[in-house]
Amino acid sequence: MSTVDRFDERARREADRVGETIVHRGELLRHPVYTRVLHWSVAIFFVLSLVSGFAIYSPWLYSWLTPLFGGGPRTRLLHPWFGLLFSLFFFFQFLNWFAPMVWTQADRRWLRHLKEYSTHQHRVEPDDVGFFNGGQKIYFWAIVVSAVLFLITGVLMWFDDLVGRWVVAASYVIHDIAALVMLAGFIIHIYEGTSHQPGTLHSMIDGTVSEKWAWTHHPGWYRAVTGRDPREAYEREKQRQDERARMLERWDQDQDTRENL
Repeated sequence: MSTVDRFDERARREADRVGETIVHRGELLRHPVYTRVLHWSVAIFFVLSLVSGFAIYSPWLYSWLTPLFGGGPRTRLLHPWFGLLFSLFFFFQFLNWFAPMVWTQADRRWLRHLKEYSTHQHRVEPDDVGFFNGGQKIYFWAIVVSAVLFLITGVLMWFDDLVGRWVVAASYVIHDIAALVMLAGFIIHIYEGTSHQPGTLHSMIDGTVSEKWAWTHHPGWYRAVTGRDPREAYEREKQRQDERARMLERWDQDQDTRENL
Protein backbone atom coordinates (compact mmCIF):
# COMPACT_ATOMS: atom_id res chain seq x y z
CA MET A 1 0.00 0.00 0.00
CA SER A 2 1.42 3.38 -1.02
CA THR A 3 1.72 6.44 1.21
CA VAL A 4 -1.24 8.04 -0.56
CA ASP A 5 -3.36 4.90 -0.08
CA ARG A 6 -2.47 4.79 3.62
CA PHE A 7 -3.42 8.46 4.02
CA ASP A 8 -6.70 7.86 2.17
CA GLU A 9 -7.53 4.86 4.36
CA ARG A 10 -6.74 6.83 7.53
CA ALA A 11 -8.94 9.70 6.32
CA ARG A 12 -11.80 7.24 5.83
CA ARG A 13 -11.48 5.96 9.39
CA GLU A 14 -11.29 9.47 10.83
CA ALA A 15 -14.36 10.60 8.89
CA ASP A 16 -16.36 7.58 10.06
CA ARG A 17 -15.26 8.29 13.62
CA VAL A 18 -16.38 11.93 13.44
CA GLY A 19 -19.81 11.28 11.96
CA GLU A 20 -22.21 8.41 11.45
CA THR A 21 -24.84 7.50 8.91
CA ILE A 22 -28.22 6.33 10.17
CA VAL A 23 -29.95 3.92 7.81
CA HIS A 24 -33.67 3.57 8.42
CA ARG A 25 -35.92 0.71 7.40
CA GLY A 26 -36.52 0.74 3.67
CA GLU A 27 -33.27 2.61 3.00
CA LEU A 28 -29.82 1.64 1.77
CA LEU A 29 -26.44 3.20 2.54
CA ARG A 30 -25.33 5.03 -0.59
CA HIS A 31 -22.52 7.38 0.48
CA PRO A 32 -20.58 7.07 3.77
CA VAL A 33 -19.34 10.11 5.67
CA TYR A 34 -15.94 10.16 3.96
CA THR A 35 -17.48 10.30 0.50
CA ARG A 36 -19.86 13.08 1.47
CA VAL A 37 -17.09 15.17 3.02
CA LEU A 38 -15.04 14.84 -0.16
CA HIS A 39 -18.01 15.62 -2.39
CA TRP A 40 -18.98 18.82 -0.60
CA SER A 41 -15.35 19.93 -0.22
CA VAL A 42 -14.83 19.53 -3.96
CA ALA A 43 -18.07 21.38 -4.69
CA ILE A 44 -17.30 24.28 -2.33
CA PHE A 45 -13.78 24.89 -3.62
CA PHE A 46 -14.90 24.49 -7.22
CA VAL A 47 -17.53 27.20 -6.74
CA LEU A 48 -15.02 29.45 -4.98
CA SER A 49 -12.52 28.89 -7.79
CA LEU A 50 -15.19 29.56 -10.39
CA VAL A 51 -16.54 32.74 -8.81
CA SER A 52 -13.12 34.22 -8.08
CA GLY A 53 -11.98 33.19 -11.57
CA PHE A 54 -14.87 35.03 -13.19
CA ALA A 55 -13.97 38.15 -11.22
CA ILE A 56 -10.37 37.95 -12.47
CA TYR A 57 -11.19 36.91 -16.04
CA SER A 58 -13.64 39.73 -16.74
CA PRO A 59 -13.49 42.50 -14.12
CA TRP A 60 -15.69 44.85 -16.17
CA LEU A 61 -18.53 42.30 -16.08
CA TYR A 62 -17.96 40.62 -12.71
CA SER A 63 -16.51 43.44 -10.62
CA TRP A 64 -19.40 42.97 -8.21
CA LEU A 65 -17.88 39.61 -7.21
CA THR A 66 -14.54 40.87 -5.94
CA PRO A 67 -15.95 42.39 -2.71
CA LEU A 68 -16.92 38.84 -1.71
CA PHE A 69 -13.22 38.08 -1.33
CA GLY A 70 -12.06 41.44 0.02
CA GLY A 71 -11.32 43.27 -3.25
CA GLY A 72 -9.45 42.66 -6.48
CA PRO A 73 -5.93 42.01 -5.08
CA ARG A 74 -7.28 39.64 -2.44
CA THR A 75 -9.30 37.81 -5.10
CA ARG A 76 -6.17 37.28 -7.20
CA LEU A 77 -4.35 36.04 -4.11
CA LEU A 78 -7.03 33.57 -3.09
CA HIS A 79 -7.98 32.18 -6.50
CA PRO A 80 -4.96 29.86 -6.99
CA TRP A 81 -5.32 28.55 -3.43
CA PHE A 82 -8.97 27.75 -4.07
CA GLY A 83 -7.86 25.89 -7.19
CA LEU A 84 -5.21 23.93 -5.30
CA LEU A 85 -7.67 22.90 -2.60
CA PHE A 86 -10.20 21.87 -5.24
CA SER A 87 -7.53 19.74 -6.94
CA LEU A 88 -6.44 18.19 -3.64
CA PHE A 89 -9.93 17.13 -2.57
CA PHE A 90 -10.77 15.94 -6.07
CA PHE A 91 -7.62 13.81 -6.09
CA PHE A 92 -8.89 11.90 -3.05
CA GLN A 93 -12.36 11.74 -4.57
CA PHE A 94 -10.71 10.20 -7.64
CA LEU A 95 -9.07 7.54 -5.47
CA ASN A 96 -12.36 6.95 -3.67
CA TRP A 97 -14.39 6.46 -6.86
CA PHE A 98 -11.86 5.04 -9.29
CA ALA A 99 -13.04 1.42 -9.01
CA PRO A 100 -16.79 2.01 -9.52
CA MET A 101 -16.04 4.49 -12.33
CA VAL A 102 -14.28 1.93 -14.56
CA TRP A 103 -16.03 1.77 -17.94
CA THR A 104 -17.86 -1.49 -18.74
CA GLN A 105 -19.95 -3.10 -21.46
CA ALA A 106 -23.04 -2.20 -19.44
CA ASP A 107 -22.12 1.48 -19.79
CA ARG A 108 -21.84 1.15 -23.57
CA ARG A 109 -25.31 -0.38 -23.66
CA TRP A 110 -26.62 2.39 -21.40
CA LEU A 111 -25.16 5.05 -23.68
CA ARG A 112 -27.09 3.68 -26.65
CA HIS A 113 -30.30 4.45 -24.74
CA LEU A 114 -29.31 7.95 -23.63
CA LYS A 115 -32.34 9.53 -25.32
CA GLU A 116 -34.76 7.27 -23.47
CA TYR A 117 -32.98 8.03 -20.19
CA SER A 118 -33.09 11.80 -20.80
CA THR A 119 -36.81 11.76 -21.58
CA HIS A 120 -37.84 9.39 -18.76
CA GLN A 121 -39.16 6.76 -21.20
CA HIS A 122 -38.09 3.94 -18.89
CA ARG A 123 -39.74 3.53 -15.51
CA VAL A 124 -36.77 1.43 -14.36
CA GLU A 125 -33.19 1.54 -15.58
CA PRO A 126 -31.66 -1.57 -17.25
CA ASP A 127 -30.85 -4.39 -14.85
CA ASP A 128 -27.09 -4.08 -15.34
CA VAL A 129 -26.80 -0.42 -14.28
CA GLY A 130 -24.51 -0.57 -11.26
CA PHE A 131 -23.42 1.96 -8.65
CA PHE A 132 -22.90 4.59 -11.38
CA ASN A 133 -24.44 4.69 -14.84
CA GLY A 134 -22.63 5.52 -18.06
CA GLY A 135 -23.54 9.20 -17.97
CA GLN A 136 -22.17 9.64 -14.47
CA LYS A 137 -18.94 7.95 -15.52
CA ILE A 138 -18.55 10.20 -18.57
CA TYR A 139 -19.05 13.22 -16.33
CA PHE A 140 -16.49 11.91 -13.84
CA TRP A 141 -13.77 11.28 -16.43
CA ALA A 142 -14.45 14.61 -18.14
CA ILE A 143 -13.86 16.30 -14.78
CA VAL A 144 -10.70 14.24 -14.23
CA VAL A 145 -9.19 15.42 -17.52
CA SER A 146 -10.38 19.00 -17.02
CA ALA A 147 -9.08 19.12 -13.44
CA VAL A 148 -5.62 17.95 -14.53
CA LEU A 149 -5.48 20.62 -17.23
CA PHE A 150 -6.92 23.15 -14.78
CA LEU A 151 -4.18 22.40 -12.25
CA ILE A 152 -1.25 22.33 -14.68
CA THR A 153 -2.20 25.52 -16.49
CA GLY A 154 -3.05 27.23 -13.22
CA VAL A 155 0.45 26.54 -11.87
CA LEU A 156 2.02 27.78 -15.11
CA MET A 157 0.05 31.02 -14.89
CA TRP A 158 0.83 31.37 -11.20
CA PHE A 159 4.58 31.14 -11.82
CA ASP A 160 4.53 32.88 -15.19
CA ASP A 161 8.05 34.22 -14.78
CA LEU A 162 9.50 30.69 -15.00
CA VAL A 163 8.12 29.79 -18.45
CA GLY A 164 7.87 31.40 -21.87
CA ARG A 165 5.19 33.92 -22.75
CA TRP A 166 3.63 31.59 -25.35
CA VAL A 167 3.27 28.90 -22.67
CA VAL A 168 1.47 31.34 -20.39
CA ALA A 169 -0.77 32.52 -23.24
CA ALA A 170 -1.69 28.93 -24.16
CA SER A 171 -2.27 28.15 -20.48
CA TYR A 172 -4.84 30.94 -20.22
CA VAL A 173 -6.86 29.48 -23.10
CA ILE A 174 -6.67 25.87 -21.87
CA HIS A 175 -7.40 26.93 -18.28
CA ASP A 176 -10.55 28.77 -19.35
CA ILE A 177 -11.76 25.90 -21.55
CA ALA A 178 -11.22 23.39 -18.74
CA ALA A 179 -13.14 25.63 -16.34
CA LEU A 180 -16.05 26.00 -18.79
CA VAL A 181 -16.19 22.22 -19.35
CA MET A 182 -16.37 21.69 -15.58
CA LEU A 183 -19.02 24.41 -15.26
CA ALA A 184 -21.18 22.78 -17.95
CA GLY A 185 -20.82 19.41 -16.24
CA PHE A 186 -21.56 21.00 -12.87
CA ILE A 187 -24.85 22.44 -14.15
CA ILE A 188 -25.89 19.08 -15.61
CA HIS A 189 -24.83 17.39 -12.37
CA ILE A 190 -27.08 19.68 -10.32
CA TYR A 191 -30.03 19.00 -12.64
CA GLU A 192 -29.46 15.24 -12.52
CA GLY A 193 -29.19 15.25 -8.74
CA THR A 194 -32.37 17.25 -8.17
CA SER A 195 -35.08 17.39 -10.86
CA HIS A 196 -34.13 14.37 -12.95
CA GLN A 197 -33.50 11.94 -10.09
CA PRO A 198 -35.25 13.16 -6.93
CA GLY A 199 -33.60 11.67 -3.88
CA THR A 200 -30.06 11.84 -5.24
CA LEU A 201 -29.23 15.08 -3.45
CA HIS A 202 -30.65 13.58 -0.27
CA SER A 203 -28.09 10.76 -0.53
CA MET A 204 -25.26 13.31 -0.42
CA ILE A 205 -26.71 14.93 2.70
CA ASP A 206 -27.45 11.99 4.99
CA GLY A 207 -25.89 9.19 2.93
CA THR A 208 -28.96 7.06 2.29
CA VAL A 209 -31.45 6.37 -0.49
CA SER A 210 -34.77 4.60 -0.49
CA GLU A 211 -34.87 1.07 -1.83
CA LYS A 212 -37.27 2.31 -4.50
CA TRP A 213 -34.68 4.86 -5.64
CA ALA A 214 -32.06 2.11 -5.78
CA TRP A 215 -34.01 -0.39 -7.87
CA THR A 216 -35.34 2.39 -10.10
CA HIS A 217 -32.06 4.10 -10.99
CA HIS A 218 -29.35 1.53 -10.19
CA PRO A 219 -30.89 -1.97 -10.32
CA GLY A 220 -27.54 -3.74 -10.62
CA TRP A 221 -26.28 -2.05 -7.46
CA TYR A 222 -29.57 -2.83 -5.69
CA ARG A 223 -29.18 -6.53 -6.50
CA ALA A 224 -25.53 -6.51 -5.39
CA VAL A 225 -26.22 -5.01 -1.94
CA THR A 226 -29.55 -6.68 -1.16
CA GLY A 227 -29.44 -9.96 -3.07
CA ARG A 228 -32.98 -9.28 -4.29
CA ASP A 229 -34.34 -9.00 -7.83
CA PRO A 230 -35.01 -5.34 -8.75
CA ARG A 231 -37.69 -6.36 -11.25
CA GLU A 232 -39.60 -8.22 -8.55
CA ALA A 233 -39.36 -5.14 -6.33
CA TYR A 234 -40.73 -3.03 -9.18
CA GLU A 235 -43.63 -5.42 -9.78
CA ARG A 236 -44.52 -5.44 -6.06
CA GLU A 237 -44.50 -1.66 -5.98
CA LYS A 238 -46.63 -1.52 -9.13
CA GLN A 239 -49.16 -3.89 -7.56
CA ARG A 240 -49.31 -1.74 -4.42
CA GLN A 241 -49.88 1.37 -6.49
CA ASP A 242 -52.58 -0.32 -8.56
CA GLU A 243 -54.32 -1.55 -5.40
CA ARG A 244 -54.12 1.92 -3.88
CA ALA A 245 -55.59 3.43 -7.05
CA ARG A 246 -58.46 0.92 -6.97
CA MET A 247 -59.16 1.71 -3.32
CA LEU A 248 -59.25 5.44 -4.06
CA GLU A 249 -61.55 4.83 -6.99
CA ARG A 250 -63.93 2.78 -4.83
CA TRP A 251 -63.82 5.46 -2.15
CA ASP A 252 -64.72 8.14 -4.72
CA GLN A 253 -67.58 6.00 -5.99
CA ASP A 254 -68.89 5.51 -2.44
CA GLN A 255 -68.67 9.27 -1.89
CA ASP A 256 -70.70 9.91 -5.04
CA THR A 257 -73.28 7.33 -3.95
CA ARG A 258 -73.66 8.92 -0.50
CA GLU A 259 -74.04 12.37 -2.01
CA ASN A 260 -76.79 11.15 -4.33
CA LEU A 261 -78.84 9.61 -1.50
